[in-house]
Amino acid sequence: MAGIQTLREKINLVIYKYKDRALRILRLARLATVVLALGTLVYYFGFPHTQDSQEMVFRVIRGVFGFLIFSYIFRFFFDFEPAKFLRNHKYEGLLLGILVLDFIGKLITGSSFSRHFFEGLGFEGLSSVFVAFSCLVMFLFTSIEVVRGSRYISDIKLSPSTLFIGSFVLLILAGTGLLMLPEATTTDGPMPFLDALFTSTSASCVTGLIVVDTATYFTLKGKIILMILMQLGGLNIISFTSFFSLFSQKGPGIRQQAIIMDFMSFESLSGTKKLLKDILLMAAGIELIGGILIYFLWHPDVYFATEFDRIFSSLFHSVSAFNNAGFSLYTNNMYEAGGVRKSYMVHIVIMLLIIFGGLGFHVIKEVFGAQNMRERLRRPWKTYTAGTKIVLYTTAVLIVFGTVFFYIAEINNPAMYRNAGDFGNQSFVPRVITAAFQSVVTRTAGFNSVDMSVLTTPVILIFIFLMFVGASPASTGGGIKTTTFAVIFLSAISTITNRHSVMVFKRTIPKETIGKAYTVVLFSVSIIFISILAMAFSDPQVPLEKLSFEVVSAYCTVGLSTGITAGLSMESKVILILCMFIGRVGILTLAISLSRKIRSNNYSYPTTFIMVG
Repeated sequence: MAGIQTLREKINLVIYKYKDRALRILRLARLATVVLALGTLVYYFGFPHTQDSQEMVFRVIRGVFGFLIFSYIFRFFFDFEPAKFLRNHKYEGLLLGILVLDFIGKLITGSSFSRHFFEGLGFEGLSSVFVAFSCLVMFLFTSIEVVRGSRYISDIKLSPSTLFIGSFVLLILAGTGLLMLPEATTTDGPMPFLDALFTSTSASCVTGLIVVDTATYFTLKGKIILMILMQLGGLNIISFTSFFSLFSQKGPGIRQQAIIMDFMSFESLSGTKKLLKDILLMAAGIELIGGILIYFLWHPDVYFATEFDRIFSSLFHSVSAFNNAGFSLYTNNMYEAGGVRKSYMVHIVIMLLIIFGGLGFHVIKEVFGAQNMRERLRRPWKTYTAGTKIVLYTTAVLIVFGTVFFYIAEINNPAMYRNAGDFGNQSFVPRVITAAFQSVVTRTAGFNSVDMSVLTTPVILIFIFLMFVGASPASTGGGIKTTTFAVIFLSAISTITNRHSVMVFKRTIPKETIGKAYTVVLFSVSIIFISILAMAFSDPQVPLEKLSFEVVSAYCTVGLSTGITAGLSMESKVILILCMFIGRVGILTLAISLSRKIRSNNYSYPTTFIMVG
C-alpha cells in the first residue's frame, strides 16, 4: 500500500502543472458523455431499429462505460487525498464496481449476473438484458452528474420564482419532445405537437386532463414518460434536483436552500437539508407501499396480460394518486367496466394516497413522523401547530361535506342507474365508498369512478367549489389551498363579529397572511373568469357550465372533465395549457414574490374612509 502511495505522489509531482487543465478537459468530456448517453437512450427507446443500428447503440454504450471507468481511475490518481476521494464519490465507485464485477463474471462464467437478474424480471434475450442493465447504469450515471451540476444553481443570477417557473418550462418542453417520439405512441407517426404539449403540461403540472386515451394511445415507453413527468412535477423539479445535491460532498448551497424554503413553506434554512431528504424518502416510501397494496387488492375480474403489467399498473396508479395527477391506464379511468369499477379496496388505497399527497409534506412529517410521534408520547400535552390543525380540520370537513352532498344529490339521479355497478345500483357500503372517492379526488386528483358526463348541475357546482379550494400548501395538489380558504373564512367571521384580530387555536393570524390569502383568491378568480370568457368565444357551442368546470379543473390542477377536452378547439386547448401552467406555478410564484422584503417609506398619507359593501 505504501508503494502505491509513493508511486501516486511521484506521478502527482510530475503532472502537477498539468492537473487543472487535465481535469477541466475531463469535466468537459464527462459533460459530452452525459449528452451522448442521454441522446443514445432517447434514440434507442424513441425510434425503431434495425440490427445494424442496434449494434451501433451497443458500441456507444460500451464506449460510455469504458470512459466512465477511465475517468474514475484518472481522477483518483490525480487526487491528493485518495481516501477522501473514495468517500466523496462512493456512489459513482459503487456503480462502476458493479460494472467491473459484471464484466469479470461474464469472463469467468460466460454469463453476467445482470443477465440472470433482468431475465428474472421478464426480459428475454441477451440484447434485452444488456439494454436494460445499460439503461439503468446510464440513468444512474446521469443522475450523479446532475448532482454535480445542481450545485451551480447558486451561480445563476435569477430569483427563486424565476428558477421555479423555468424548471417547469424545461420539464414540459422535454416531456413534449419525448412524447413525440415514434416509439412513445401506438399510432403511425409522431404525436401532434399541440397534443403532446397539452399532455406533457397536464402530467408535469399533475393535472390529469387528457386529449387522447392514455390506455390505448401510448406504448409502455410513453406511459413510463408520463409517470416520470408526474413524479418530477409533483415533487417540483427544483427540489428534486436539489435533493440530488445532498449526496454530493458540498451539499446544497444557501441559494438552493432558500429556493426549497420558499417552495416548501419552511420557516427557516435550518434543517432544510434533512427535511429535503425526508420529503423524497417519504414520497418514495408512500408510493411503494401504495403500489404494493394496489397490487394485492385488484378485483379478481381485472385482467392483466402479464405479471409485469400488474406490477406496472399498480405502481403507475400509486404514483399518479400520491402526486394528485389523476392519470389512469384505463380508458374510463376508475369507472372502467368490470373489475376496475368494482375494486373498491383499490379505490380506498387511492383515496388515502391522494389525501397524503394533498396534506403537504410538513403536515405529514409533523403528524406521522416517528420523532414527532415519540415526542408526543413523552409529552402528551404537546399538540400540533395551528397550521397543521387548520389543514387537518379543513380537509376533514371538505371530505365529509363532499361525500354527503354527492350521496344525497346523486341518489335520485336516474342516469346513475343505467348500468350494473353504477352508483345508484350499488349497495350501501360501496355507494359510500364511491361518494367518498369522488369527494376526495375532486379536490385535486382527477380520478373518477362515476360517469362525469351525467352529473347533476348542483353536484357540478359543488365540485367546482371543491376543486377551487384544492389541497394544502407544500403538497402535490393544486387549488387556492385549504389554508387560504380557512384564513379567508376566519377573516370573514372576525369581520362579521366585529373583531379586530383573526384568531384560531389561541393564535393570531398576521395581517400579512390575510392579505396574501385575499390576493391569491383575487388572482385565481380573475384568471378563471378571463379563461372562461375566452373559451366561450372559441367554443360557443359548449355549455357554459361545462366550460367553467373544465377551466377550474385545469387551473386548480385537478384533471376532472365532463368529457369535452378532446373535442375543444385549438384555441381552447392553448387556454387550458396556460391555465394548468399558471395554476401550478402562478400562485406559488405570487406567494414567493410577496414574501420578499418590502421597501418601507418613512412617511404615510392620511387615512380615509371608503364605503365597502
